[in-house]
Amino acid sequence: MTRHCHGCGWEWTFRDLPGRSETCPQCRTDLRVCLNCAFYDRRAAHHCRDGRADPVEEKAQANFCEYFDFAKRPWTGPASKDREADARAALRSLLGD
Repeated sequence: MTRHCHGCGWEWTFRDLPGRSETCPQCRTDLRVCLNCAFYDRRAAHHCRDGRADPVEEKAQANFCEYFDFAKRPWTGPASKDREADARAALRSLLGD
């Protein structure tokens, strides 16, 4: 399990958490964002499992959340923008088309 940029997968190897103004050296994406947080969950209220945190509108932009914890997880690639097309392609491959 590693800590990595949600945009490009660059691995965060430092011991400390990123600061609010730190960006990925490869893609210049903000690092201290909801999408990189261990508490981020699309199924939870305001997409956050930590009930103490204030709601954040822009999940991919740096914020001041004091409960941020850089998630440790395997890199799976950037999130797809077209979920419907991905679902249809998966169904076609499942059905052998």
